[in-house]
Amino acid sequence: MSATPATTAIRPFTFEFTDAELDDLRARIEATRWPEKETVTDQSQGTQLATLRELARYWATEYDWRTVETRLKALPHYITEIDGLDIHFIHVRSKHEDALPLIVTHGWPGSVIEQLKIIEPLTDPTAHGGAASDAFHLVIPSMPGYGFSGKPTTKGWGPDRIARAWGELMNRLGYTRYAAQGGDWGAVITDTMAVQRPEGLIGIHTNMPKVVPPAIEQAIVLGNPLPSDVTLANDEEKAAVDQLDFVYRHVYYAYIMGSRPQSLAALADSPVGLAAFLLDHDRDSLALISRSFAGHDEGLTRDDVLDNITLFWLTNTALSAARLYAENTAPFFGAKGVTLPVAVSVFPDELYQAPLSWAKQAYPNLVHYNRLPKGGHFAAWEQPDLFVQEVRTGLRSLR
Repeated sequence: MSATPATTAIRPFTFEFTDAELDDLRARIEATRWPEKETVTDQSQGTQLATLRELARYWATEYDWRTVETRLKALPHYITEIDGLDIHFIHVRSKHEDALPLIVTHGWPGSVIEQLKIIEPLTDPTAHGGAASDAFHLVIPSMPGYGFSGKPTTKGWGPDRIARAWGELMNRLGYTRYAAQGGDWGAVITDTMAVQRPEGLIGIHTNMPKVVPPAIEQAIVLGNPLPSDVTLANDEEKAAVDQLDFVYRHVYYAYIMGSRPQSLAALADSPVGLAAFLLDHDRDSLALISRSFAGHDEGLTRDDVLDNITLFWLTNTALSAARLYAENTAPFFGAKGVTLPVAVSVFPDELYQAPLSWAKQAYPNLVHYNRLPKGGHFAAWEQPDLFVQEVRTGLRSLR
């Protein structure tokens, strides 16, 4: 990547959403034209009407965006141009000068809001049950087309280019030795960084590891039986194949975003339509979020969920975020050939539970592997305490 001194500048970033924008959002929610109830008694047809009606009621009458806005504004935000695109990031340095720099990448349908609960424990561990030696300097970027980052106007901003941009960002911040972390798309980008090996990257932590043997993933994607020369060594591997088969049969949002993202234009016009689409990421996450709107908080609250959806709405990034799926050309869960040190955390309600045997094959320099007792796809957001402990423990040997 080439750039001039003017474009490499790191500028402070501020944002403001007006009362008029929030009033318009509420008016649109209240004017929702509702569909009929689903014809099943479960979530097999997607986000249920009762969940959406309660979400809309709470969103329009009780939810206060200004609460999370205040939390966001209390953090140091910056923006810098990389490869012709403005990249937004939160940069929080620890008071502990020996802290390990760490770049943390969110996924879809996410944003930097996913990481808000882990910032203080990771940067100020002595105030949160850890030692000074556990400290991190955090860099939390918004992916292109997400949140406050620029929206690509041409094709080409896929995981490879984002990974290269993240290496440039860490270099531009003066970090000569750092680690990377990610889940969902963030895990894809983090693994890709580890393959690219930008100067300074010493290892990664992932909560959605890319360890599936290529022959197995290809068969599952195509809906074919496993090749005759492929054997599953244990119950963990058999369970993972079943889970991945279910995922590829039900991630219809990924297929439409990957092929026809512009046909989702209604998501820019209807906040409730946007919410219905963003909620339906995966079976377990939808069930968890639905329970939260039924009054049973289990890690994610109603406000957590609406904080993220409201950011999507206010920044009008539903379509620009969706195009990342159209840019990707690599298998989503397949091993990529990472040889740097890798720490793996396996949460029980993730899309699939990566077997230790596959992790050892995919990551020959595996420095940490742990299966957690609870938590799902949005681990940093849903189970921040467990997530923080995993990051501390998983990357400790790299300090």
